[in-house]
Amino acid sequence: MLIIFRRHLKSCPHRKDGRRYRRCRCPIHVEGFLGNEPFRKALHTLIGTRSPVLDWERAQGLIRDWEAAGERKVASAPVTLHSAWEQYLDDASARHLAESTIRKYRYAARNMELYAEKLGFRYLKEFTLEALRKYRSSWPDENLSALKRLGLLRSFFRFSCDSGWIPDNPAKKLRNPKIVDRPTLPFDSEEMVRILTALNAYGDTKHLNVRRLRALVLLMRFTGLRISDAATLPCARAVDGKLFLYTSKAGTPVHCPLPPVVIQALERIRRPGEAYFFWTGRSKPKTVITHWWSCIRKVFKLARVDRGHPHRFRDTFAVDLLLQGVPLERVSVLLGHKSIKVTEKHYAPWIRARQEQLEADVKRVWESHPETLGETNHTYNTRGKTSRAN
Repeated sequence: MLIIFRRHLKSCPHRKDGRRYRRCRCPIHVEGFLGNEPFRKALHTLIGTRSPVLDWERAQGLIRDWEAAGERKVASAPVTLHSAWEQYLDDASARHLAESTIRKYRYAARNMELYAEKLGFRYLKEFTLEALRKYRSSWPDENLSALKRLGLLRSFFRFSCDSGWIPDNPAKKLRNPKIVDRPTLPFDSEEMVRILTALNAYGDTKHLNVRRLRALVLLMRFTGLRISDAATLPCARAVDGKLFLYTSKAGTPVHCPLPPVVIQALERIRRPGEAYFFWTGRSKPKTVITHWWSCIRKVFKLARVDRGHPHRFRDTFAVDLLLQGVPLERVSVLLGHKSIKVTEKHYAPWIRARQEQLEADVKRVWESHPETLGETNHTYNTRGKTSRAN
């Protein structure tokens, strides 16, 4: 049998009344036997809350539930935020997720722990729905970045809920941010000329790293490779003037022909015995990608290109093909998209055949309206009716 009582503080004016007095706000303790196990502890520590102030009716309800179940259905101690993230990361490693994905999880864990440290939070259950809303308002992310970060937060709290550390998933109740699709921004001819000119001003053209940077820019421009794939490109994938992109689901290799200027640039930086064009293979891929990203950013600054980004080389490659009338299906294959819907989502405004069809539709509508005919055939009176000219 369990008995609850108020353990009066020294400052409580009802301390002399003994533990029978329960109308104050002193901590509630529980003592007695549950089965054959004797214990006497503070109730707020058993249910994992920091505040010792509890409602007496709530305490009685908890005791009744414990006695009916025959055991305490609570954790001996609340789970800390750091411990929860550690177990979440261990589970991600056990699932053999990609290192890039686990790196994002580590960044999210570090960011959340720093935020909790500022507020004085220690335990996971202190992040209520209201606390999570304030936490999300501190993010600098927007659009898809904010949506992906919110999805990661929901995954973490779902893992915590399934582990029994929290009763429900408060992150599930957070609404998705507004997504504003930004238009695709390929480089125009003038910008590409300024970029290639800036490469000459970047440094000594005889230096190997400068030649590599020029080859990297040309490679991304004429193959549509992402910077992550281009920076770690093996030499074995560029053979006979073609670049091996990937193997399709049907088992057919997909190649992209290389223009002479790209072939010459790659041959100038190819080193005997090395397996990669722009990477030694001894460091982490993230390191070499960050290095070349930084170099290209300096080139954009020298070229005075606003909103410069390596991914715009990929957009330039795709848009150039579409403006030349290449079908969307073929462009999707070269870009390596899993579905043509992905290609259509980003590049639909640049499809030449579709634009020509839209223009033809508009011109066909003109033929059915008399106001589009020449003034020699029709004149208009003040009431808007047409009449034949003399």
